[in-house]
Amino acid sequence: MTGTNRWPALLVLCAGSLIIILDGSIVAVALPAVQADLGFHGAGLAWVVNAYLVAFGGLLLLAGRLGDLLGRRQVFLAGVALFTLASLLCAVAASPAILVAARFAQGVGGALTTAVSLGMIVRLFPEPAERARAIAVFSFTGAAGSSIGLLVGGVLTDLAGWRSIFLINLPIGALILAAAGRLIAPDPGVGLRAGLDLLGAVLATAGLMAAVLAIVGAGEHGWTSARTLTAAGLAIALLAGFAARQRIAPTPLLPPRVLRAPGLVAANAAQFLMVAAYFGFQFLLALHLQLVLGLDPAATGFAFLPTPLVIAAVSLGLAGRLVARYGARAVLVGGLALAVAGFLLLARLPVDAGYARDLLPAMLVFGVAGGLTLPAVTNLAMAGAAPDDAGLASGLANTTQQVGGALGLATLATLAASRTDAARAAGADQVAALAAGYRYAFAVAAALVAAALLVALRTARRPRRQEALPTPPAGRATAAGSAPPIGQQTAGGQLRPSAPSTRARRSTAAGYACDGGCA
Repeated sequence: MTGTNRWPALLVLCAGSLIIILDGSIVAVALPAVQADLGFHGAGLAWVVNAYLVAFGGLLLLAGRLGDLLGRRQVFLAGVALFTLASLLCAVAASPAILVAARFAQGVGGALTTAVSLGMIVRLFPEPAERARAIAVFSFTGAAGSSIGLLVGGVLTDLAGWRSIFLINLPIGALILAAAGRLIAPDPGVGLRAGLDLLGAVLATAGLMAAVLAIVGAGEHGWTSARTLTAAGLAIALLAGFAARQRIAPTPLLPPRVLRAPGLVAANAAQFLMVAAYFGFQFLLALHLQLVLGLDPAATGFAFLPTPLVIAAVSLGLAGRLVARYGARAVLVGGLALAVAGFLLLARLPVDAGYARDLLPAMLVFGVAGGLTLPAVTNLAMAGAAPDDAGLASGLANTTQQVGGALGLATLATLAASRTDAARAAGADQVAALAAGYRYAFAVAAALVAAALLVALRTARRPRRQEALPTPPAGRATAAGSAPPIGQQTAGGQLRPSAPSTRARRSTAAGYACDGGCA
């Protein structure tokens, strides 16, 4: 892949990610119209969202491994094609059962598309500075896409009906397929001969699906219901079986070496906690704007616009350079500290909150925080993966994100509802009780981000100094996951020469010493 084609190829990958992310938030806005048209009853409407989450969250890890074996480009194209065809089935659905089945198929396509994207970026951009900028662009797509989806979904549903939110995927999917076939070079993968642990794949996929079922079921039936506890127990048993299988399998789906990659476990733990809180920011604040402040869906989407605009400015113009200069962990720590402040601002919202006075400052803070944390944690999650394992590391990172988001949303929504019920029982009116519930959920979200901050601080230790060896020639960089020359360490995808002097430590081609930010 030439330097000329790599950046257009990145835009294709971003477009594939965007169509998946937009679909989730667009559907959330259109649910009342779907219910009125197709006649969903009660909790059944939630499965328009849940069917997608179960397939998407459950298949990400397997999809990432299939990308390593069969070729990431091929899996990406298959995912986009399936997602596009499933969108057509959604648009013409004449019954609740057909729509739910089509949403499940969309989730499968979304998992195939998303799981291999980061691995493809690592292959396209082996040089640390360029990779940091590329991941910043990709992370902006994810962070801003959800907020933009709320606006697009509200406008499309109002103007053309709920079926239009699925039909719009057809021309976009066709363009992505055509551009990907031309701009992204084929990669054969290591081949099925390298081995696919089918039993491990079944255990992992079934366990993750059961976990997602437990999480989304908690929102419908409560955390202590028999249905939720049964699904959770099944998930624990299946995932424990998967972990045991990985110790004895000849070709494990999740090889122990992947978990030993520098910073991977810590990065995924921090991502799990912060995304659990970030999902709450988007969905609970959207409810607050509509149910407490009385905004309609389109106005709610416009109210969110400052956040993606600031995310764009920070992630596209600043985050990559900061990661390259100070290290991904240092940027992550700073962004998480800002996110804690943003949630604390939301936790004090009055019932009669004014947008400019009370909400806009938090929106701007979250824009900066998202623009810093999402590219930084993605860099950390992918930096240590060997090239042959990049798809698996990508699938693991996306699995962490999706399961963390689902768990966080279910937890925060349940806590908000419980506090609202308590406030109503104490004599508060409906609006004041809702506001109290959302404030409590935002305070818990602040605690989740603070926990992510502690994980990042705990792992942001300076590496032990190694014996001094000559600094490599300028312009040399080690690709993610490849073995660094003796005397160097990789961290956050960046090289650190181990010569003792400060000058030597800062003498890599782009000056990317990660002092204070390396594992």
